[in-house]
Amino acid sequence: MAGLTTGGPNVDVSLLYAINGLSRHVPNGLGRALGLISEYGILLALVLLVLWCWRGARRQDETTAAESFAVLVWAPLGAGIALLVNVPLRGFVGRPRPFVQHTGLEVLEPGLSTTDFSFVSDHSTLAMALGVGLFIANRRLGFIGIGLALLEGLSRVYMGVHYPTDVIGGFALGTAVVLLFAPLAMALLTPVVRAVARSPRAGRLVRAKDRPLAQPVGLATPPPAAPRERDLAA
Repeated sequence: MAGLTTGGPNVDVSLLYAINGLSRHVPNGLGRALGLISEYGILLALVLLVLWCWRGARRQDETTAAESFAVLVWAPLGAGIALLVNVPLRGFVGRPRPFVQHTGLEVLEPGLSTTDFSFVSDHSTLAMALGVGLFIANRRLGFIGIGLALLEGLSRVYMGVHYPTDVIGGFALGTAVVLLFAPLAMALLTPVVRAVARSPRAGRLVRAKDRPLAQPVGLATPPPAAPRERDLAA
């Protein structure tokens, strides 16, 4: 499996050289900054988006807030599961890093081990899993999250540490894990979140201070009784 588009004239390698070649026209200081953004900045932005979405979800009614909070819990959990799935996948495919197989690449992450495999990209997997999870919880923020994930994937090729197909594989893996296991995750997490919402202290994680706790079904205050005929006559 190590021969997966690791040499010869093909679109994967051509795109790798074309995108990575852009780094030669970038000043060294800016290149280092772009490397830090690719390595940490975009993922941090996605985490902040998840927190912003959680902040907005707390303003919703209790039922909707619980569902949104469950999705936001599932998003990082699903991303973590996708990364675990990638561990045996990388070993099975055994694809070397592009700078091991090809010369003339500008590698903007020089400390990367040459024994580390390339397919699929962990960064792309993690970013897209968070982006798709955000999309389930909030469409507007989800589009932003998916856009950041696409930027993350592009930056990994720009840095010379992944082939384009490594990135596409990461996008597919992150999306598949989050979407396929979402129904089961929601079935397990939503009751837990609802229980947390009813806790006097931990409930603030799910609902804002000015959002009162919903009355349990059957305990709502009954409407006032209609006056009886005797009372009306009096």
